[in-house]
Amino acid sequence: MSKLPILLSIPHSGTVIPQELESRLCIMEQDLFDDRDPFADKIYDVRDKVEKVVSTHIPRTFVDLNRSLQEMPPENPDGIIKSTTCHQKPIYMRGKEPDERLQKILIDRYYMPYHREIQRAIMQLDLQLCLDCHSMAAVAPTISPDDTGEKRPSFCISNQDGKTSSEEMMELLASCISKSFSVSMDQIGLNVPFKGGHIVKTYGMMPVPWIQVEINRDMYLSERWFDADSQSFRDSRLQQLNSMFELTLESFFKRI
Repeated sequence: MSKLPILLSIPHSGTVIPQELESRLCIMEQDLFDDRDPFADKIYDVRDKVEKVVSTHIPRTFVDLNRSLQEMPPENPDGIIKSTTCHQKPIYMRGKEPDERLQKILIDRYYMPYHREIQRAIMQLDLQLCLDCHSMAAVAPTISPDDTGEKRPSFCISNQDGKTSSEEMMELLASCISKSFSVSMDQIGLNVPFKGGHIVKTYGMMPVPWIQVEINRDMYLSERWFDADSQSFRDSRLQQLNSMFELTLESFFKRI
């Protein structure tokens, strides 16, 4: 069976602390868990079925691949190189924050190779769609613009209000997600609460359409499936979600 003509970008799935930063950190393990996209790779990585998967081993806490080169501290504490987590917890010991030289090293070693891999794939492969794959907290952290205290939808898919893919393509993807994951259409936000980040804005329709996908972490980190104390799953929930995502993509390309 031929592979589906799609690229999957999974930029926030890493768990490895860069060695350049190990002696500088004051962040706790739970803070790091809450700040990154836990288990996103387990949900979205179906590399045997698709043309290309681009992922990382570095958490977004240290190098955020979904930010532009202009988003840097101190002007943006939630930029490429962050000073605080999404819950506004300090990442570095006082006086140990990465200076401009170290920031450049981190960008050259971890940020630029990721984006070059995306660019090569777009140029070399015959792709019909690219998805930028994330997870989102069940309720928005204080740093988020949708911090209302309300629970977020089961999924958010976004295309910068029609700028990075057609509305028809995004609505078709929403329909496939709804059926494959058994969630109602009103639990899939279209450009709500997110409109799409740096990756979809940069590469969308250049020339391939891009859509950002966010799954609510309550779909797998709730007590029904996940033991927070041991950080282990009670059953095969991640495998279930991975199979559902694979079915979503297969259904999409049958209907496109």
